[in-house]
Amino acid sequence: MSPTPAATATTGLAKSLRSRHVTMISIGGIIGAGLFVGSSAAISAAGPAITVSYLLAGLVILLVMRMLGEMACVNPGAGSFTEYARIGLGNWAGFVTGWLYWYFWVVVVAIEAIAGAAIIAQWIPLPDWQIGLALMVILTVVNLMSTRSYGEFEFWFASVKVAAIIAFLVIAAGYLIGFTPESEQGVRNLVAHGGFMPRGPIAVLAAITTVIFSLIGAEIAIIAAAESNESARTISRLTVTILLRILLFYVGSIALIVMVIPWTDIQPGISPFVMAMERIGIPGAGLIMNVVVLTAVLSCLNSGVYVTSRVLFTLAAHGDAPQSMVKLSASKVPVRAILLGSSLGYGAVITAVISPSVVFAFLLNTSGAIMLIVYAIVAFAQIRQRRELAPDVLRTLSVRMWLFPYLSWAVIAAIVAVLAAMAFTAELASQLYASVFCTLVVLLAYAARRRSGPAVSPAAAADA
Repeated sequence: MSPTPAATATTGLAKSLRSRHVTMISIGGIIGAGLFVGSSAAISAAGPAITVSYLLAGLVILLVMRMLGEMACVNPGAGSFTEYARIGLGNWAGFVTGWLYWYFWVVVVAIEAIAGAAIIAQWIPLPDWQIGLALMVILTVVNLMSTRSYGEFEFWFASVKVAAIIAFLVIAAGYLIGFTPESEQGVRNLVAHGGFMPRGPIAVLAAITTVIFSLIGAEIAIIAAAESNESARTISRLTVTILLRILLFYVGSIALIVMVIPWTDIQPGISPFVMAMERIGIPGAGLIMNVVVLTAVLSCLNSGVYVTSRVLFTLAAHGDAPQSMVKLSASKVPVRAILLGSSLGYGAVITAVISPSVVFAFLLNTSGAIMLIVYAIVAFAQIRQRRELAPDVLRTLSVRMWLFPYLSWAVIAAIVAVLAAMAFTAELASQLYASVFCTLVVLLAYAARRRSGPAVSPAAAADA
C-alpha cells in the first residue's frame, strides 16, 4: 500500500509520545466535566436507569473505536482518524470529516476555557473572559513547546481524574456496605422512588442522546499514535481496553451515586459527586470537586488545542487547508496550525462574552450532533474498506471489527436512531438541524475546493 500524503507529512512529526502518554490521552479524552457535572441532568431525566443509558451509549462508542482500531491497523500513519474516511470513501469524506472534527474541537476549546474560567473566578477576582484567555494562552504555549510537553501535561491531568474517580468508588462502596450507620438505604434507592425506570423506557433511550456526547474523545489516542513510537496495532488494542475500563468508571460511579442519594434529590447543574460526598460526610467536598472539575476542564482544553492543530495539519497535507499549516517548528510541532486553531478559540471566548445568546449559542448548536455525523461517515468507510481487503491482508490484522458486517451496520443504525431521537426532542432538535446545516456548508466548501484544482501531492505537502 503506497503512503498517503498525510502519512508522508506526518513522518516529520516528533515520535516523542510514550505508551503511558497515549494511555492517559485516551482516558483524558473521555473523562471530563460531562461526567462530574453534566451527569446530574441525565440522572434527573431518567432516574436510576440512567446507568443503562450510559451502558448503551458506551457500547456504541466502544464499537466505533473497534472500527477505528481495525482501520488504524490497515492504514498506519494516516495522521488523523478522519483520514480513514478519505481512504474508504474518497477525498470528499476526508475533507468533510476533517473540517467538521476540527470545527467541533474549536468550539470545545472555547467551552472548556469558559468553564475553567468560571471555576477559577471563585478564587481570583477577575472577569471570566480574561481568565479564559489566560488559560488558552498557557495551554497554547504548552503545545507549542513540544508534543512531549502536551503528553506530560495530559498524563498528569488524566492521572488526577482517574485517582479522583477511584477514590470516589472506594469511598462510596465502603459507605454502602455499611461502614457508616447512615447507609441504610443503599440498593433500595434504586427502586424506592418510583422504581428503577421512574420515567419509563422511552426516557432511558432518550437519555442516550445526551450521555453519548460525554463519552466522545477516545479517538484522540488514534491521532496521537502518529507521534508515538508504539505501533498502530498496539494503540488500537490499548484504546479499546481503556474504553472498557472507562465504561466501568462511568457506569460504576453513576450507579453508586443513585444508591447513595435518592435520584429525586439530584439537581441539574450541581455535581452529583459533590452531593454524594456531602451525604457520606466528606469535609470540603465542594472544594475537592471544583479542583477535580477544573483539572478535567484543563485536560480537555489541552487536548482540544492539540487535536485542532493535528487535524488541520493533516488536512493541509492533502491540500484541503492552507499549505503553511504543514510547516513544522524546530521542536517538530505544526506551530502555525496550533496558532490558527487557538486564535479562533480566543475569538469564540470573546464571542461568548459579547454575544452569548446569539453568536455563541449558534456555535454551540452547530456542533451539537457533528461527532455523530463524523462517526457515521467513518463507519461507512470501515464497511467499504473491509469489503475491499484481500483475504491475506485480513488475516494479518491483529484488530478486527467484531461480527462484521452486522455490528458495523448496528453502529450506523444506532447513530441514525440517536439523530432521529434528537429531531423529536424539543431541546435537542435545534442542535441537530444546526449541525446538518454546518455539514451542508462544509460539503459546499468541498465542491468549491474541487473546482479549484487537484489535491496537493505528497512531496509538495512535505516540502511546504
